[in-house]
Amino acid sequence: MHQRLLHGVDNVVSFVRINRSRAAAQSVSRRRQVRGHLDSGQSDSFPDPVPRGTVHIDPGQTPCVPSGPVNIITMAATSENHRWISSSAGVRYVDVADGGFRLLAARDTPGVPVISPQALDAVLDQTFTDVGQIEAAIHDDWGGATWQRLFNGTYGLVDKDNHVYYVTQNSQIIEFGLKNNNGPEDGIEIIKQFDFRPFLGAATTSLGIPESIVGVDLTYDGHLAVLSSWALAVIDRDLEGTPRQIRFGADETVANSMAIDEHGGIYAASDKVMREVVWNGSRLSTDEADGAWSAAYDFGRQPPAVKIGTSTGSTPTLMGFGAGSDELVVITDGADHMKLVAFWRNKIPDGFAQRPNTRSNRIADQIPVTAGLPDPLPEFVQSEQSVVVHGYGAFVVQNIGSGGTPDRLVDVLANGPVSAPPHGMQRFEWDPAGPRRGPAATSSRRRWFPRYPASRA
Repeated sequence: MHQRLLHGVDNVVSFVRINRSRAAAQSVSRRRQVRGHLDSGQSDSFPDPVPRGTVHIDPGQTPCVPSGPVNIITMAATSENHRWISSSAGVRYVDVADGGFRLLAARDTPGVPVISPQALDAVLDQTFTDVGQIEAAIHDDWGGATWQRLFNGTYGLVDKDNHVYYVTQNSQIIEFGLKNNNGPEDGIEIIKQFDFRPFLGAATTSLGIPESIVGVDLTYDGHLAVLSSWALAVIDRDLEGTPRQIRFGADETVANSMAIDEHGGIYAASDKVMREVVWNGSRLSTDEADGAWSAAYDFGRQPPAVKIGTSTGSTPTLMGFGAGSDELVVITDGADHMKLVAFWRNKIPDGFAQRPNTRSNRIADQIPVTAGLPDPLPEFVQSEQSVVVHGYGAFVVQNIGSGGTPDRLVDVLANGPVSAPPHGMQRFEWDPAGPRRGPAATSSRRRWFPRYPASRA
């Protein structure tokens, strides 16, 4: 069944988890806005417990919603009994009451060729034995769809009015909503469209494609932030007016989305620097006097599979909140053997000394990721996933397997059936007191440490 492929470029979610655990949907739906990474800090975590144990599932007998091939199912609706699905085909509205998973309404994205459920099954029900077979299947049954097709609906959000902001691979921003909030079965309508192409550059990025939108999010004062390969813009949420925009260096490319804090800090990582841009309610600023900053971090080579680009594969994630907390923003860097990197997101603490082998005093600490793999490590230990954060805990995975083709859609399908899949994961903990705990600890002793033994599972 085609529902087995529920990959997001920067977010992999278990269909079974969403179908079986309504607690996750309830916790998210209580928030004002919901994103692909669950919250404005991009934590990918939720506070509700998940039942433990081993469950055997027959995908063919599990309730499902045909769409895809990519489906993002982390978007709760404003009703705890419903959920939005943002897919490469469009948006779907689902009833998840009483552990169910029932389609109520669907709307395909205008201008995007639809891959029918039958065509999805025709490809995904095959037993693949080589890359050529996958390429032929995509050509014959999916109309020659490429990895750029994955960008449709990958990053988006649901606002407090239960409207979905959806981005297409052609940089159209579409606002979807229910025709009748009290009767979802009446269908989904397009409320507004905004063509963002006039605000993009004409040159080709380091990824070999034109500039495009890589993420959208909401600021705490209700504006829509739009991050593209070379720029950041803010526009009114009703998609009216001219975006307020700042552009980054012409030698940089941003390939992941952003995190936003309650003070107007917007955090984005290019293939050269991590930066905070400040939104003050009327304009964007990169001025240090306003609290903005940028800091270089390590990058490496283009891995052979799955990962896009030579820099971080992570959307920045915020860590540490409230008075007395270490307020950080974390990513995995782009080094061939990646490191988990934490940046001070506000004032650098007094007395902090730059860490050895770091490229900036803004880096609070960095630590190599082995993902539990034995020595010698493979050529690449890298991730195309956001860092999952809960409290001061951080969880990362290894995404690079043995395969590799220029088309990342082929890579996704080949991982496992044709190419040896990646293995490895690791959890770290930020220690705000450092090795010497208590009042005498200094800022220079704050650091990462592995929380549990890494696993190859």
